Order: sequence, then structure tokens, then C-alpha cells
Amino acid sequence: MDILADLAFRNYIFQVTDQDGLQKRLSEGPTTLYCGFDPTADSLHVGSLIPILGLRRFQLAGHIPIALVGGGTGLIGDPSGKGEERQLNTPEVVAAYTGAQRKQLERFLDFEARSNPAQMVSNLTWLSELGAIELLRDVGKHFPMGYMLAKESVSSRLETGISFTEFSYMVLQAYDFMELNRQHGCELQIGGSDQWGNITAGMELIRRTLNQQVYGLTFPLLEKADGTKFGKTESGTIWLDAEKTSPYEFYQFWIHTEDREVVQYLKFFTFLSQEEIQNLEEEVQSQPEKRVAQRTLAEEMTTFVHDRAATNRAVHISEALFSGDLKALSEQEIQEGFNGVPSHTIDGVASVGLIDLLVNAGISPSKRQAREDIKNGAVYVNGIRCTDRGRELSPADNLCGNYLVMRRGKRNYYLIQWAA
Repeated sequence: MDILADLAFRNYIFQVTDQDGLQKRLSEGPTTLYCGFDPTADSLHVGSLIPILGLRRFQLAGHIPIALVGGGTGLIGDPSGKGEERQLNTPEVVAAYTGAQRKQLERFLDFEARSNPAQMVSNLTWLSELGAIELLRDVGKHFPMGYMLAKESVSSRLETGISFTEFSYMVLQAYDFMELNRQHGCELQIGGSDQWGNITAGMELIRRTLNQQVYGLTFPLLEKADGTKFGKTESGTIWLDAEKTSPYEFYQFWIHTEDREVVQYLKFFTFLSQEEIQNLEEEVQSQPEKRVAQRTLAEEMTTFVHDRAATNRAVHISEALFSGDLKALSEQEIQEGFNGVPSHTIDGVASVGLIDLLVNAGISPSKRQAREDIKNGAVYVNGIRCTDRGRELSPADNLCGNYLVMRRGKRNYYLIQWAA
């Protein structure tokens, strides 16, 4: 596989140093590359998928990927583009985040491959042994102040202020590249376009200290077509951890992709061939109402991040909500499908009036409004419209013996749990 040609088709390449030289090196045989992931949370998110998939694509092309989890740099934090210092986490918190992210990365890269198994390292291994004198004498002398101040990650913070702690992050990441080159023969660093300054700093350090030719390649930072941050929704960040973002929520994130974005997302995030993507692009243009591209994207991504069973559940939940046949859902599907919606518990009663439930659960603001909602056909119980203002509900109405799914209007869902 011509990996650079494939990345170019997918619009994956934002910047690359010496593309001809990198092309030549990749064609000569397996090349070791790395990407870093700083443990700033206990889970990676959908934005992390771009560099993860970058490593995976290189591995499928026969190269050797290293996933570096920043157990050391995570104690420092790279300069925030928000104009403020990052909060420093304790070593215990960073260690926990590091362990959680390592487990996630193991799902996406092949560590058992016969010829080019992926590797995983933590930069705490060498940074914890790096003394202040050694850092200043042997590393710091290779970083002219003018060079560092010119980097976007630093220059953008000069007016609002930047501490020496964050200012030094570039030096530590450059040291990572040098150590990986020295220990593992790593010749290529990849990352988001915001990492360009750090990547080129590492290349310069390697040139000065080891006299080695290495390369850098960055991917574009994704934004939605409306300019909002990719991976953010009204309910928050879309995480890769099923406990933080359920597979159904994950599936829904992709299924709601706009027509103007879906082809690019298919290129970025799936392993579909150029021909398959071009066929889906034609579907978007000729029959956008069928949303074939969106369904393909959602199924491919949910299966990749979770598994086929999770995708099947997400599709089943979606079909049940569309048809109103909620009785077909399993308890797990109910919990996944309505994770995060407003909830209410009924305890210690054998029955409850519909109007009282609507008010007590906060579905309708008052009994008067509840009567209006029922009269106007805006209230649904387990997917079925209810217009009987005298309706009494009991555990016999429950789904899976425990739940009532209430809906007011088109999209306002509420989960009622009837305690035994």
C-alpha cells in the first residue's frame, strides 16, 4: 500500500517535512513511527481517533507504530490554546489516566502482528530519570530562545502569559522523539496540526545530537461545517469509553452527520476503499434522503470502537424508537438507549395516575399542562400515544419489568424506573 497516497486521498495530510524523502524512506521498508497521547482524562475521545487511525493505517501498510502515553508530559501539560494554564493533576491521577488510555489503545492497534507488532511506551520511563542539570546542559542548549518563541504554541500565549512549566513542554516532547529514535529507531512522528512546533523541535534536537534524518507529519484538526468543535454535542464530549458515552449515543453521533460532512468523515474515520467511498458519495448526491452514507459511517465507527454486538444493539434501539415498538428492547438496550435522559423513580406504590406521574417526574410543569399535553396527543407511554387523562399505570405496564419510557412531544424522553 502507498500509505502517503492513501492519506492524501483521505485529506489526512496537513503538513509534512520533506515529503519526497519520507516517501523514499517508506518505500525502502518498515519504518517506525510514533504518536503521543497525553493522559488528561480517563478516556480518549472521538477527536483522538484521527491520530489513532493514523497509526493503524501505517501499521496496515507494513510499518511499526508506537503509541506513546505521556505519563511524564501529562504531569506538565502542553500549552493550552485557550490562553490559560492547564490544571496540574497529581501523579496518582495521571497514573490512573495513563492506565485507562493504554487499555483503550490496545483495542485499536495490533500488538500481536507477526511482522510489525505495535508497541506502547510511557515517557515517564525516561523523563523521571532526567535530572535538571542534564536537561539544561545536554538538551536545553539546543533550543535557541528565538526558535522557541517563534513557535505558535508559545507565541500565541505571550500576551496572556505562559509559565516556564508550559513553555518547557516543547523541550520534553522533543526529548521523547530523541529517546524513541535512540531506543527504537523511530524515524517519524505524527500528530495533529497543533503539534507541528513540537514535532519540528524534536527533529531539530535529533539532528543536532544524533545526526539522524527523521520526519514529521500532521493531520488537520477537525471542526464541524458550522465551525463548532468536532466531537462536542449538547450533552458533552463523545468519549471512546462505553461507560461515559454509550454505544447507542456513539452511534447517534455519527448517524446525525450532515450531508456536507459525511464523505469527509468516511475518508477520515473508516477503512473503506476509495471505490466504496466514491459510491457512497454518489448516494449522498443522488439519494440524500436515504442517508446510506451516514448509516455506513455510524456502523463502521461503532463496530471499530466497540464491537459488532454494540452496533447491532444501537441499530435495534434506533429502529425501535423510530417505529415506537419499545417492547422489543432488552433491558440493556433500554439502559443504553435512554442513558442520560431525565429519570424518575417510583417506589412503594402499586399504581400511579398518568397526570400525577407527568408532574412528579417533571415531564409536565403542572397538572393543568399535563391534561393539555394528554388532550393534544403529546404524551406517549412506551412508544404508544396516550390520550386517556384518567389512565392509571402499574408495574404491569413496565418494559422488562422495571421501566416506563415516557415521551412528551417529538423528542423529549424520560425514563421511569419502578422500584420493586
